[in-house]
Amino acid sequence: MKLVLSLVCCLFLVACANTYRGYGYSGVIIDEKGVDMAAFHGDLADCEGYAGYINKGERVAGRAAEGAVVGGVLGAIFDGSDGAAKGAGTGAVLSGVRGARSAEWEKKRVVRNCLRNRGYRVLN
Repeated sequence: MKLVLSLVCCLFLVACANTYRGYGYSGVIIDEKGVDMAAFHGDLADCEGYAGYINKGERVAGRAAEGAVVGGVLGAIFDGSDGAAKGAGTGAVLSGVRGARSAEWEKKRVVRNCLRNRGYRVLN
């Protein structure tokens, strides 16, 4: 039960996290000199669409499950069955958050690479 509650809390926190900065969710900054901004916004929307193929929820769930297993084993080693439950919950939450951060980083990288390949000078 604690594991399920931990996973739900982790997913809730990830869903609430809003990484909107700059243009779109990617926070990309370009050199705007000589750039048709209407075309840029269209290209940005296309690139963010490609980044949308990265399944954040799947990554969070996978990492949380891995963390629960490792945390449960370590908790059981050091504190028996009570430690196993605590370790599984802690491992699930921490690994789930790492999975969410990893997915967001990859989405931003996809957008930046896409824009660079379309000829924009990406500054960040």
